[in-house]
Amino acid sequence: MNPDTTVLIAEDDDGHAALIEKNLRRAGMEKPCHRLRDGQETLDYFLGHGNVLPGKVAHHCLLLLDINLPGIDGIEVLRIMKEHESLKKIPVLMLSTTDDPHEVEACHSLGCNFYLTKPTEPEAFAQAIICLGSFLDIVTIPTVRLNSPSNLSMN
Repeated sequence: MNPDTTVLIAEDDDGHAALIEKNLRRAGMEKPCHRLRDGQETLDYFLGHGNVLPGKVAHHCLLLLDINLPGIDGIEVLRIMKEHESLKKIPVLMLSTTDDPHEVEACHSLGCNFYLTKPTEPEAFAQAIICLGSFLDIVTIPTVRLNSPSNLSMN
C-alpha cells in the first residue's frame, strides 16, 4: 500500500469500527485510519462540504463502506462516488452482515471493488479483518486528485 494511504472506515457501529481498526493493526497495517460515522459524513469527506478536505491536492485512500449506514446508506454513497470522475478510482470495499446475491450484484454493478460479508461470530469477524489487513498491505492504491471542493460538487 502507498506509504501515505489513509484507510477510511465508514461504519456507524462503534464496536464494529473499533474491531476493524484493532484487527487491521493486528495484521501489521500501520496506515492511518479515519472513521466516518454515516453516509452523509462520508460524502462530505470526499465532496469537500464544510472544508473537510482543505488543501488536499493528491490523496491515497481506501474506503471500507458499511452498507447499512443511517441516513444515506452505503449503496447510495457508492453510487454517488462512482459517478464522480475524481472519486471513481477510490477502491471501495463494501461491508455487510448479509450475503444476499442481489445486494452483492448491485454493489459490484455500481463499481465496488470487493464485498465482504461480516461474520456474525466476533472471532470470525476479527479473523476476516486480519486477512483483509494482510491483503491491504500488499496492494497499490491509486492517486486521487482532489483539486478543490468546487470540482467535486454533486451537480
